[in-house]
Amino acid sequence: MIVGDIYRKYFKNNLFMKIILFFSVVMILTIITFSYLMYRVMSEAAVQRQMDVQKSALESVSNYISGKYESVQRMLRDVYRDRELAYNMSYFMEHPYQDYVKYRLDRFFNDTGSPTDTVQYFRNQVEDDPDILSLMLYSADMQQLYAYNSFKQFKIIPTNASRSYVPDAMYLEQESGVSLPNIWIRKTIGMPQTPMYSVRVPVNNNLSLRNMGQLVVYFDTNRVQESLERFSDNLKGQILVISSKGDVLFDSSGTYYGRVYPHFEQVNSAYDNGMIADGLIVTKLIQNQGGFTVLSTIPKNELAKTYRGIRNTILTISLICILVAIILPSLFISNFAKRTYGIVRFTRKVRNGDLSVRIEDDRDDELGLISKSFNSVLDNLNLYINRVYKAEIKQKQSELKALESRVNPHFLYNTLEVIRMRAVSQGANDVGEMIYSLSMLFKNYVQQKRNYTLKDELEACRMYLELFRIRYKDRLAYEIQFDKGLETRPVMKMALQPIIENYIVHGLRTDRDDNFVSISVFPSDGGLAQAKVEDNGRGISPARLEEINQGLQKPDEYSESFGLRSIHERLKLLYGDAYGVEVHSEEGKGTTVIVNFPELEEGDRNV
Repeated sequence: MIVGDIYRKYFKNNLFMKIILFFSVVMILTIITFSYLMYRVMSEAAVQRQMDVQKSALESVSNYISGKYESVQRMLRDVYRDRELAYNMSYFMEHPYQDYVKYRLDRFFNDTGSPTDTVQYFRNQVEDDPDILSLMLYSADMQQLYAYNSFKQFKIIPTNASRSYVPDAMYLEQESGVSLPNIWIRKTIGMPQTPMYSVRVPVNNNLSLRNMGQLVVYFDTNRVQESLERFSDNLKGQILVISSKGDVLFDSSGTYYGRVYPHFEQVNSAYDNGMIADGLIVTKLIQNQGGFTVLSTIPKNELAKTYRGIRNTILTISLICILVAIILPSLFISNFAKRTYGIVRFTRKVRNGDLSVRIEDDRDDELGLISKSFNSVLDNLNLYINRVYKAEIKQKQSELKALESRVNPHFLYNTLEVIRMRAVSQGANDVGEMIYSLSMLFKNYVQQKRNYTLKDELEACRMYLELFRIRYKDRLAYEIQFDKGLETRPVMKMALQPIIENYIVHGLRTDRDDNFVSISVFPSDGGLAQAKVEDNGRGISPARLEEINQGLQKPDEYSESFGLRSIHERLKLLYGDAYGVEVHSEEGKGTTVIVNFPELEEGDRNV
């Protein structure tokens, strides 16, 4: 319900909010998907790097212990390869030590210079390898233990089965391999409780291959730890070395040394690496020759620490990207929406009749172009209104003023007085003409025509002149000339009549008998029709002519010469500043007024 209300309030009729919502959802899903994939790849890579470190550590430990196991094997191989040394060792293992010493004295002069003394040979091995804590030769026939410690001391320890467990321990552990030191042997030779592991190899007679006993070497476990020093910064979890029986020979954490590894069965039964109990991830390396297994165990949560930093970094970057991906487009779209709503408010003002408003947007993008186009349309609309409607208003004002001037009491009185005097003195002929001209003139002013042509305007001028010609009898003459092809050309109503009126009022000389006015309309350049009104009246003084021209150029500052101003302003409003009225005059000789009529459009013909 709440979601529906939010949608109806903010999104239903808001296109920009829908765009922001859609874009935000797409960007969030894209960033989350990309971040998840990146997290998976980088975390797997981090885990793989850690597992590679673990594997390298395993190989280092395995190689180290295998090397020690191989060094013990090499001791016996070197013995077997030297015939004299092998014979001496067999004698040493099968006879009491006193007999071996006597035997060596007898053969002293037969030595070839190479160390053939068994005791000295193994003492040299202890001296050459500092990792050896103890080296022991056990004679099964003599039940004696010959031991060398790290101080190169040689001991002969009787191990009769009736007084010691050593023979039984040696019997039970005849196979070669790596294992924990036997507790009874350690006590017998007096070894301290330091971590160590043993390498055991059977000793056989070189000729009969009969087992004579065993070679047992104890190595220092701390040296295994030293082989891991180069991995200490990156190594996690535990590194363990487990014997074939499950005894822990080495534990990097010191937790399980000397004990049976609690998860030995799981590790031993697992075909490959994987997870065992307690959330431990195990990597193992089996050394079949030495009979031991090197094991790496990492708790799952500790392994997760290797990519926890990556997760946090990716999460932070993703949140920043989501914020940027939402905020920046939202700001852009909000600005776009604000500008669009501005255009909508503008159109509403225009719809309500306010044509003076303008959109203030100077940008060159699409909305800026729309704004400029709206402003341009309004400018043209205002120009059209000024040209057409204002011209029509001025036309109505001109017609009204002309009508008022014609029907004022003074005009009617004078006209009727002339008609009366003529009727009294001469009869009804002239009276009829004047009455006819007057009635037709008023009819022309009042009647509304759809298409007002040049012929109509010239006829109005003729009737007006005819009325005054009758009035002034032989003192006024006129002439109207025009191209027949221009008769149907649309023109403004009262485009020439006010000029004739100005002449009658201001230019006619009642004391002369040769008053004359000429109206001529002929085609001009550019498809224009040029009308020229010339008279021989009083003319206009230069000062007065300047005032008239100023009135035409600045109608708001000069209110005189209404007739000429009306024609001039309407021409400019309709057709532009290039059109208007030209007045030329010379005082005492007459005046010439020129008017150019352009080709009117259909919508302008009834102006």
